[in-house]
Amino acid sequence: MKLIFRDATPDDLAALLALENQCFTYDRLTPRSFQWMISRANASLVVAQTEQQLLGYALVLFHQGTSLARLYSIAIAPHARGVGLGKLLLDKAEESARAHDCAYLRLEVRADNPTAIKLYECSGYRRFALINDYYEDHAAALRFEKRILQHHAADNRQVPYYQQTTDFTCGPACLLMAMSALQPQRSAERREELQIWREATTVFMTSGHGGCSPQGLALAAWRRGFRVRLHVSVDGPLFLNGVRNENKKEVMRLVHQEFCAELCQTDVEQVRSQRLNLSQLLKSAGQPLVLISSYRLTRSKSPHWVMVTDCDADFVYLHDPDIDHSQHRQALDCQHLPVSHAEFQKMSCFGANKLRASVILFAREPEANPAEKLFASSGVFA
Repeated sequence: MKLIFRDATPDDLAALLALENQCFTYDRLTPRSFQWMISRANASLVVAQTEQQLLGYALVLFHQGTSLARLYSIAIAPHARGVGLGKLLLDKAEESARAHDCAYLRLEVRADNPTAIKLYECSGYRRFALINDYYEDHAAALRFEKRILQHHAADNRQVPYYQQTTDFTCGPACLLMAMSALQPQRSAERREELQIWREATTVFMTSGHGGCSPQGLALAAWRRGFRVRLHVSVDGPLFLNGVRNENKKEVMRLVHQEFCAELCQTDVEQVRSQRLNLSQLLKSAGQPLVLISSYRLTRSKSPHWVMVTDCDADFVYLHDPDIDHSQHRQALDCQHLPVSHAEFQKMSCFGANKLRASVILFAREPEANPAEKLFASSGVFA
């Protein structure tokens, strides 16, 4: 049987839908989804066929700005199984990922599908997560990963993930992740996400609610008992150029001045620097929140906070609290995103003034909490 592998075209839609209905009872791709994957998505849809009919497909999604790909779905016609087509399609998926400069390929598989699990394990995939109630019929999924460009892989997965619940709370979401990493018993809750935003917001942005400034986040972390190092490469107030209304600009200036005045009463270490030594910070148990331009991830030019979870010789790994569901992404697609060092240096430089900003949290000894002493003396806790 001579097999042909090629990219799917709109003419394959009917055959793809028929194959989908043959292979899956739940979680089927719709005609609209297939059309989008073929024509507009940042994806690769490879089909396998004989001269007469389509026998299978492999769908890979790419995460813009990162070196991560996801095997979203793989399907094989029932009468074509057992002859090695699954391995061939998996190889084609890896080829597509490498052609897009991806170093990692991740996938989910039903926990009750031993044949597929054996295929992935024999192909070098490593299980790293179990997700209960993942599929439409409430079945569990196993999460697998393979580094398809062979280098030493980082294996630090100790930073819990928290998804921001509003468009403007990426900073508080990252702060919740950092605090939970340093205090594993600490739960991340929406109540505190919104409270941190109230404490750290600059009030205004180009549109909508204001985001959180580095100074505001540093203060919020310090108030919660953490040792904090603040890196900002330029003097504030920040993001004034994105606001046209002079009254709003004046409010932002006043908020920034108050943040700076409060910082002077703390032991927050303030550093004027251009770049972070991430390896050294992570080795010293620092938890870095970094401000990036979201353009390289979403093509929208706005400041955005991400959480650095690890780094190695090739990549910086990020938790992105913002899940873009329009790209068929889930929470697991936004965790430990591998970004090349060159790409990270570009995305962590924001605006015409080349702003670089980060807030690094460290654990503090329980008996040494100056925030409690300061607020106690002022009667805040009384």
